[in-house]
Amino acid sequence: MHEPPEKNRDLICINTIRTLAMDAVQQANSGHPGTAMALAPVVYTLWQRFLRFDPDDPIWPDRDRFVLSIGHASMLLYSMLHLTGVKAVNPQYERLGHVAVTLEDIRRFRQLESRCPGHPEYRWTSGVETTTGPLGQGVAASVGMAIAAQWQAQYFNRPGFEMFGYDVYALCGDGCMMEGVSSEAASLAGHLRLANLCWVYDNNRITIEGHTGLAFSEDVATRFIGYGWNVTRVGDANDLEMLERAFNTFRATSDRPTLIMVDSHIAYGSPHKQDTHAAHGEPLGAEEIRLTKRNYGWPEDAQFLVPDGVHEHFAHGIGARGREARSAWLATFEQYRERHPQLAAQLIQMQRRELPQGWDRDLLPAFPADPKGIAGRDASQKVLNAIASNLPWLLGGSADLAPSTKTRLTFGGAGDFSAANRGGRNFHFGIREHAMGSILNGIALSKVRAYGSGFLIFSDYMRPAIRLSALMEIPVVYIFTHDSIGVGEDGPTHQPVEQIASLRAIPGLITLRPADANETIEAWRLIMQLRHEPVALILSRQALPTLDRTKYAAAAGLAKGAYVLADAKDGRPDVLLLASGSEVALCVEAHEKLTADGVKARVVSMPSWELFEKQSAEYRASVIPPGVRARVAVEQASTFGWAQYTGPTGEVIGMKTFGASAPLKKLQKKFGFTTDNVLAAARRQLRRRDG
Repeated sequence: MHEPPEKNRDLICINTIRTLAMDAVQQANSGHPGTAMALAPVVYTLWQRFLRFDPDDPIWPDRDRFVLSIGHASMLLYSMLHLTGVKAVNPQYERLGHVAVTLEDIRRFRQLESRCPGHPEYRWTSGVETTTGPLGQGVAASVGMAIAAQWQAQYFNRPGFEMFGYDVYALCGDGCMMEGVSSEAASLAGHLRLANLCWVYDNNRITIEGHTGLAFSEDVATRFIGYGWNVTRVGDANDLEMLERAFNTFRATSDRPTLIMVDSHIAYGSPHKQDTHAAHGEPLGAEEIRLTKRNYGWPEDAQFLVPDGVHEHFAHGIGARGREARSAWLATFEQYRERHPQLAAQLIQMQRRELPQGWDRDLLPAFPADPKGIAGRDASQKVLNAIASNLPWLLGGSADLAPSTKTRLTFGGAGDFSAANRGGRNFHFGIREHAMGSILNGIALSKVRAYGSGFLIFSDYMRPAIRLSALMEIPVVYIFTHDSIGVGEDGPTHQPVEQIASLRAIPGLITLRPADANETIEAWRLIMQLRHEPVALILSRQALPTLDRTKYAAAAGLAKGAYVLADAKDGRPDVLLLASGSEVALCVEAHEKLTADGVKARVVSMPSWELFEKQSAEYRASVIPPGVRARVAVEQASTFGWAQYTGPTGEVIGMKTFGASAPLKKLQKKFGFTTDNVLAAARRQLRRRDG
């Protein structure tokens, strides 16, 4: 039997991708087949001819990254993962040997426990580089991946040893282009001249509501040229030669990122489908699938067909090329390990999200007791710099607020990351909070430890990215300062009220609000040892008293989320005072006065509800005894959620309205955040108990 001509073999593989997408969506009776069908030639060309990726080792550090930002076209990626034989990898970085996506997984597309969920999910399906679905998030995260590649190359590469030099490809559509986060991210990518970044834009002019002309008429090419990108165009997504030329243009461009605009159109079996192919958030229907397969010259009644030779063709293309590239890299790494043993050890530690020995050797043992104290943001700056000086791959920045959030790394050699300095560890994201969050995700997905900062009120601008950090279980550190009405004169627009409660509502996110400088030390000690949990570290602008830890409990209790800070002498309190952050000091003052009056009170510092809920029932009961019903909670934030700790009869001193513009002390008095008000609430609780 004669081998089919190369063009025929290409077309067979492309139509295999298309028909798998059609069949999977039809069987699931749910999904988006059109985009996967239209872009099959694009992804085929990229993977088979360009992508440096070894299916046998999908976590090889120097692999090219492929991001499907149009996550609704997930069958496009699942088809490639199956056809190229990508192997599954578990969280312990042990290659398991079996394929990540079986044909049975594709048959069970969008079904419970299938490795082919509705949108690609990181850590669930090996070969998926980032969770996508919310449009724009994938392309924005790809900017972080490109940044990480540049930083890793600058830090680890040595003459004769290129340990990092990978490219990042992201496939996006009109929805991604309309989302504001992509504009923020593209602007920064152009400014940083990330020449290792390529976005492929499916210019199909269709969204769910219809033609893009309903709401989108801008000149995307001119827009990206304005951002400082190289822009090239492919007039027909089915033209493999023009696609190859476009990818070669990207590879030859060394001074800016590249946007490849691809005009896509697909021929369905029925003429009436021609202008509505791309969005298709629904199956095509059995008859339409038969007609379309006939149009492809495909067996009309065959389902989930992978013709003979398709797997082998991919094995001889991306498989062989990726295996050769990875083998060469591993051989180079062994020589690198001999020549640069410290760097090689760090590279491995970074990939495994492990900490080097001595990472905490410069941490302050404790801040001395001080009634005037220090602001949370200032204490954090000291701790962050102490850690970062011993952890080279800890880096980050802020959305134009580093002087206020105190997140700048100030030790010698830290420097600023820029187009001229790829080794800098301070990042300037500009006033782009949303993109900053997504870019941090991309950096963290590349195994570099990333943090970003802003005012707590602006966490609202970052919420989609924070949610994805938690969903993907990646240890991004979000540093939020100006944590309360303590912002004072800036007024309600800058005073966070509901933000802490809303962050606590995100599953998998650890929200930490330390009470003083020593809890801030312990917060960072905990944060750096996390491997799969993102953190929102919430810090004050104003000074907080540094508690006397010879008198009160050690700040190490923070690691359990809540702990008994001050207690009745016999350990059997009549009233509980619960608080986080700056309000803990108020409760300590109230405790002293209650104790002087013969009232048995306990102060519980509660920096993290999430960590507290992970403790045993016995520990939680030892901190908040169920039998003690007289309870007062104090927090300069929404009262929402505190009832789970105060019970139905407890009292919460918190914010039930927005704030106001005034000096801090006047605001504290107006909204009840005073020692006298805490005392009054405690006595009301005791009277209620005794009544």
